[in-house]
Parts: sequence; C-alpha cells; structure tokens
Amino acid sequence: MTALPRLLIISFSPIRSDPRVLKQVGLFSGKYHLITCGYGAAPEGVDEHFALSPDAVGWPSDRIGLLGRRYRRAYDQMSAVQQARKLLAGVSVDVVLANDLNTLPVALELEPKYGVHSDLHEFAPKEKDDDLKWRLFVAPYMRWLCRTYLPRARSLTTVAPGIAAQYTRDFGVAADVVTNAAPFAEGAPRPVGETIRLIHSAAGQRYRKLENLIEAMRSAPSGVELDMIVMPNEPDYVAELKQAAADVPAVKFRDPVPYAELVQTLSGYDISLVFLPPTNFNMENALPNKFFEAVQARLGVVVGPSPSMVEIVNQYGFGTVTPDFTPASLAKTIQSLDRGQIMEWKRAADRAARPLAAESQLGIWEAAIRALLPASDFPVS
Repeated sequence: MTALPRLLIISFSPIRSDPRVLKQVGLFSGKYHLITCGYGAAPEGVDEHFALSPDAVGWPSDRIGLLGRRYRRAYDQMSAVQQARKLLAGVSVDVVLANDLNTLPVALELEPKYGVHSDLHEFAPKEKDDDLKWRLFVAPYMRWLCRTYLPRARSLTTVAPGIAAQYTRDFGVAADVVTNAAPFAEGAPRPVGETIRLIHSAAGQRYRKLENLIEAMRSAPSGVELDMIVMPNEPDYVAELKQAAADVPAVKFRDPVPYAELVQTLSGYDISLVFLPPTNFNMENALPNKFFEAVQARLGVVVGPSPSMVEIVNQYGFGTVTPDFTPASLAKTIQSLDRGQIMEWKRAADRAARPLAAESQLGIWEAAIRALLPASDFPVS
C-alpha cells in the first residue's frame, strides 16, 4: 500500500480557533499524513502536531534589525521562528502549506520534497499602513520578505481579488483567491419580528473605527437595535466603545461565542453590519469572515462601498451598500430599513448560501497541493 504523502500545515496562530487554517485541516485530513505546527493543542484530524509555546512571538520585534535594515536578523530573532525550527528539525515532509508570510521562510528551509504552497491571509506590506512607525520600519521588512521568498513558493493563494492583484503588481507573482467563506449551514430565513435586530461582530481594534456604528445608531428609529460582539484585542479601546454606547439604548454588547456556534447565534438577527472603513489597504480590500457568516445565517447585510463586498452583494442581492463610510451615511441607511425589503435580502442570502459556502472554495487549495505532487507516486483520492 502506498504511503500517504506527508503534508505540513504551519501557522503562527492557534490553529484550533483559526477558521481559515481549520478549513485546511478539515480539507486534507485523511487524504494526507497531516502534520500541523502552531499555537495550542492539536486540531482534530491531524496525525502529528508540533505546539509552539503561548509566549512565542511571531512578529518582528528586533528594533536593531528593523532600524538597521538587517532583515534576516529581524526574522531570525522572532521566538516563534526559533521554536518552529527546533520543533521541525529533522521532520521530513513532501509538501508544506505555509500560512501568512511570516511562516514562509521556515517552510522553505525545511526543503519539502515537492515544494511549498503559501497562503497569504493579508497583503503583508500594507497590513498596518495606517501607522506611521509601521510604514517606516516594518513595511520595508515585509517587502523584503515578499521579494526574497514569494518567488520561491511553488504556488500562492490569498483572500480577496484586490489583494491578489496587488501581489502581482508589486512582486510579479500570481495568486489564486480562496475567500474566507464559512462552511455551508442548513437553515432558513427567520421572519423579521417587531424589532429589527442588527448585529456586528469584530475584533476590538481601534483602526476598525467601531465607534462609527454607535454614532450611526444614535438616530436609529424606535424598533431598531444593534448588538455588538467585540473581541477584547485592545481592552482600553473596547472599554471606550462601551462608554460611548452607554447613552445609546439601542446598542448593546454581548459576549463572544465560540466560532462553532457563531452562525447559529447570528441567525437570530436580521441584518449584519459589515461596515469597514478603509483605514488601511487590507480594510479597503476586505472580504471578511463576518460577510460570509452572515450569508450562512441567512441575514441581509449592510456594507460600505468596499469593492470586493459590493460586487458580491450586487450579484446575489442580499443587502445594500451605503454611499460612503461616514456615520451619517450609515445612519441614513439604518433609518430607511424596511421589513419587507429585509425579508427579500434574507431570502436572497438563503439562495446564495450554497454557492458562497466554503465548500465552493476548498477545491482551489486541493488542486494547488495536488499540483505539487507527482500523480504516479501519490494517487490521492
């Protein structure tokens, strides 16, 4: 019996709670001898797991290396890199799927027999380009990583068309798109009740400008309420948001729920506000998890004029687009909400649930990995 090809998935993230990487694990489990390396315990379905310690840092923090443009030193000083190298030393693999740019050099150093596929979750050189210090000191390092290592990957994927196009423009590499679509969930649109229920779930990060949602709700008509699920990424900022909402009765905060329960939780609402001001390049080109989770929950969506989301909303008809990203524009859209129209959006989301589900995207990863393997040696079913 031919041994299964050995596939390593590496990510400097807690894989058990990383939706994108979990999709990869689920896709390849049982089809390959599957090895993972990341923070925390082994995800279900893997054959081997190498756990990074919780305090291992996967972000460049070597000021001397960054300021002196000694970028190889800056990379080598990352404790997650050092740990991954030790853990994976001597591990033999056929293919590596490297998540995010920061794992790609380690993946290439392993010299997998048939190469590396790189899955880029953002456009790395502009990830925090709203921050001047980041633009001056970290962005050049990211560009060095891209120039040095992206051409050595056998194939690439990323999360949205605008990001893929930018990698091609800046670095001459081609990337396919695998969206952050949510797995298909059985369900049906729920009727709109007496109260129109809005939801927004997000990381609690200042650059997301979540205060705009609160400001827009100040003028919301009676019978419209917004719940916010905000992760405590920046606790001081989240505290500010709650203080700002203290005098807006229509806005309430609710505790985060496990990812496995999120779509079911969302299905109790009517509309997801996926309103992401373009504070940096990746926000401008965002096609986020929450957008696709809303579809699986059979919700309508209200989005800002974010190009990738606008294209899909217009194609499938499950929501509306605000004219701009101001709180006033969002407020006008909220004021104009109509129960009959919302039900039409929810029915459209139901029709879109299967074509926009993760299952429609996974074949792109599967084809990319299989393309690296000689079919005669590894007849993967």
